[in-house]
Amino acid sequence: MPAELFSVEQVERARRYHRPLYLALLLDVTLGLAVLSVLAFTRVGSRLYDAVSGAAFPAVVVLVPAAVRLPLSFWRGHVYERRWGFSTQSVWAWLRDRAKSLTVSVLLVSGALLGLVGLARWLTRAWPLVAAPAAAAAVLLFGFAAPVLLEPLFNRFAPLRDADLAAGLRALARRAGVPVREVLVADASRRTRKVNAYVSGLGATRRVVLFDTMLARGDPRQIRLVVAHELGHRRARHVAKATALGMAGAVALVLLLWALVSRPGDLREAPRVLIVAGALELLALPLGSAVSRRWERQADRFSLDLTGDLEAFESAHRELATANLSDLDPPPALYALLFTHPTTPERIAAARAWAHGATVG
Repeated sequence: MPAELFSVEQVERARRYHRPLYLALLLDVTLGLAVLSVLAFTRVGSRLYDAVSGAAFPAVVVLVPAAVRLPLSFWRGHVYERRWGFSTQSVWAWLRDRAKSLTVSVLLVSGALLGLVGLARWLTRAWPLVAAPAAAAAVLLFGFAAPVLLEPLFNRFAPLRDADLAAGLRALARRAGVPVREVLVADASRRTRKVNAYVSGLGATRRVVLFDTMLARGDPRQIRLVVAHELGHRRARHVAKATALGMAGAVALVLLLWALVSRPGDLREAPRVLIVAGALELLALPLGSAVSRRWERQADRFSLDLTGDLEAFESAHRELATANLSDLDPPPALYALLFTHPTTPERIAAARAWAHGATVG
């Protein structure tokens, strides 16, 4: 199927782009777990704990692995992306983004670790009874707050300026049964030439966002098709379902910590807590990716049912794959582990099957 839709050179170029990134991701994860293991199972962690104020130790546990991984992160996120013509950032702009991301991580992880220690000291053996619902509530709160508190740290958002296109998209949303007040445009072009769109938020913070790079490339039919896909996610409540899965994962993490961490009230256990969290995340990857691919297929089908535009579906997804150098023929193991979306050939094949069924019907 890839050879039918894309040239051999396109398939090979995407493969050349992605293979080093897969290796870099493996090295990045290995480095992170290795540094945490050194902090958890050698005297290095104890010496660092003694060298800083106890309450600052969780921040150190986040910062030290990040510092070790920084050269690789810089190569992946800036050097390599510029080499392939994607990144539009200067070195300093990339470093500013990295600093903001790391600051958010330090605040969130340190807060969670200090809260865990405080509950364990206060409630001794009963701490999971409070920590589990508190962790789930924190994930829910994050789902509400991220679009209005975190996303603006990295992008500016503005309403779609094309009045005719905006009116058409609002009408499309009404037909979809998920009316929106406005479709927002993110200034992604100051960071990348890649093209994307997404939905995020819960309740009053729900939003549909288009990258300005998509508006610059896509024709109105393609944009309409992409927005229909994102409306499909909203109609099926995929963001809410993902939040519920995240809440369940937070409860599972608390139970694992209760079973595996012998002294949760000791800040010195912070590296072990993060190792357990990282291991749970890795174990959940295949299931999470499979669920996400299923949701993407549902949103694809919804976009076709809503627009009836197979031609726009094929052209939009082919252009997205070409613009973003999507991996068109990934290794099966990596597909199962990492791919949150079906490949473009899979999506187009499913769309053609939908059209055949609609014609037969």
